[in-house]
Amino acid sequence: MFSLYFTALKSLAVKETNRYLRIWVQTLVPPVITTSLYFVIFGNLIGGRIGEMEGFSYMEFIVPGLIMMSVITSSYSNVSSSFFSQKFQKNIEELLIAPVPTHIIMWGFVVGGLGRSILVGTLVTIISLFFVPLQVYSWSVVTLTLLMTSILFSLAGLLNGIFAQSFDDVSIVPTFVLQPLTYLGGVFYAISMLPPFWQAVSRVNPIVYMISGFRFGFLGVIDVPIVFSVLILILFIIVLYSIDWYLIEKGRGLRS
Repeated sequence: MFSLYFTALKSLAVKETNRYLRIWVQTLVPPVITTSLYFVIFGNLIGGRIGEMEGFSYMEFIVPGLIMMSVITSSYSNVSSSFFSQKFQKNIEELLIAPVPTHIIMWGFVVGGLGRSILVGTLVTIISLFFVPLQVYSWSVVTLTLLMTSILFSLAGLLNGIFAQSFDDVSIVPTFVLQPLTYLGGVFYAISMLPPFWQAVSRVNPIVYMISGFRFGFLGVIDVPIVFSVLILILFIIVLYSIDWYLIEKGRGLRS
């Protein structure tokens, strides 16, 4: 039975991986180009006028946030678009009647989002080396935060794919929810720079904890304790995983 489940998981993961690699011009190149423009505009042109932030050059300070932003976007969009495409083409029904647990189906899509986000994050990191030297304060924190954030937003993308009824629904959340929260999550500034009221408001944004933890892994500076960042990630992963599992198990929005 274990070998059967492993084969099913491997097949789904390979299929999802081949999907984004087959259309790499659409899945891998755009985030790299976009982030490169951020490096040029905010790092080189504006960064020199801003000066140091938290003891680092502005370019060094924003690099972890830009990497995390590309990871969040890639993991979310990969799973949401892939799952909805299968639902739209009625292929998801074959998975629902297959003799494999819902957990296997979910992890098959999550592994695809995880792989794409790590690949995009690696490419963005390589691009950043053309602008600033790489320095890592804690590889364990970088790895842990990267993996947990990618898993979290893969699960969030899966939730979007479950509820989406059209391709427009797939793009609404990233455009009107995910992107604003990311920009307001401390990518381009330190939360400590804000007035006390806006610092409190920012702490409601879960992306603040992810970017703060990831920046701590690179630079050793942090806006919120790293323990809080990890706990927030664990909490959201558990909640989203439970919701996704329940909806797929019950076939909500999946069975016509």
